[in-house]
Formats: sequence, structure tokens, C-alpha cells
Amino acid sequence: MSRQRSHFTATLLANGKVLVAGGYDGSSESASAELYDPAAGTFTATGSPAAGRGAHTATLLPSGKVLVAGGLGNSGMGLAGAELYDPATGTFTATGNMTTGRFDHTATLLSSGKVLVAGGIGEGIPTLARAELYDPATGTFTATGGMTKARDWPRATLLTSGRVLVTGGIFAGSTVPGPAELYDAGTGAFAVTGTMLTERYGHTASLLSNGKVLVAGGYDDVSELESAELYSP
Repeated sequence: MSRQRSHFTATLLANGKVLVAGGYDGSSESASAELYDPAAGTFTATGSPAAGRGAHTATLLPSGKVLVAGGLGNSGMGLAGAELYDPATGTFTATGNMTTGRFDHTATLLSSGKVLVAGGIGEGIPTLARAELYDPATGTFTATGGMTKARDWPRATLLTSGRVLVTGGIFAGSTVPGPAELYDAGTGAFAVTGTMLTERYGHTASLLSNGKVLVAGGYDDVSELESAELYSP
């Protein structure tokens, strides 16, 4: 890559290239982006975001554009601002602001084409239960039902049913106890579901071809985890 980065995003575009954006470069939250071309095996610079950010989200929209939302800014606060990257022009443009500045959140593309943003760390609020929806048609964010528990660094997985499974997370320095939860786009509400065998955060949660979700690794309140488990809808 053109620079060192941590807590950045990497998004597979419709043209097969990968957009790498933002992240901490060792001195500040970067306002830069680059494209990886698998055919050439090279990274090249592309347009720069307006704001430096890390621990943000980047979501590929049905239009082919990428929604880059929130993140930790160089002020040390969670950002409410969001931008759209257009692969056709290689540029970022501003879109509507989130209702709450946040980082370490989740962003999930729903079957409706809207994006569910949930959890993370907010401005003046250590950990958020709040969630909101981005509508690409209007370029705006609106509040939706909140999670049953505040969660920083959880994972969100779109299920074949169209619901979103939210697992794990950390709150006030400890893993979030109790069950995972499901977001229903039809009702705009979260409801509890099965309890994980191991409390964890910073893990992975991957939808399998059989509709189950593989939850693996991450941290508990003591150390890194090697365990894994399956969620069955």
C-alpha cells in the first residue's frame, strides 16, 4: 500500500478492485484512499475522503458506490459525517450526517437497499445501543429501534431471512453479557435471541451456505480466543 494503516476498511467493488480507505497511519487518522487491482497486483491512489477517520465502516451500495460512515476523527471524537465514494469518477462526496457520531460500530446492507448502522462508541456516551438507517434514495440517516444492550465492537450479519444478527461486543471494559439479538427491518426493532457459549468482542461472524453463522475468535475479558461456535436461525 502507499502508506501504513490500521483500523482501515477494504471494500470489494463491482469492478473487482478493492477500495482501501482511511485508518491510522502512525501519526493521525488518514484522509486518503487507494485501489488494489488484482489483475496487476498493485495499489494506486484514488480520490481522498474529506475527513480523516479510522474504525469507520465502508458499505458497498446497490448503485456501486461505497458509503463511508463515522469513525474516530483526529479530534479524538466519533464522527457523524458520511461520504460516498464513486468508482466511476474516483471521488468522494459528502452525504447526510448520522444522527449520532460513532466509531467501532457496524454497518449492514439490508435487502431493501438501506444500511443499518448500530452500536459503537459515541460522543459523550461510552457505548451506544442506538441504531439508525441510511437511505441511499434520499441520502439521509434516520433513527430506528435501539438494541437491547449497548455494544462497542460487535459484529452484525445479514441472515437469509433478511434479519440482522448482532453478536458480542464490549461495554465499559467488559464483554457484553447475555444473548445476541436480531434486527427485524419490517418492524424496525431488535429482539433477543440465543446466548453465545462464550462472551466475546472483536470476533468474526460469517454467514454460511446453510444459513448458519460461524462466530469465531475475538477477545474475552482476559485474552484472545481460539474457540468458535455456530448460530442456527
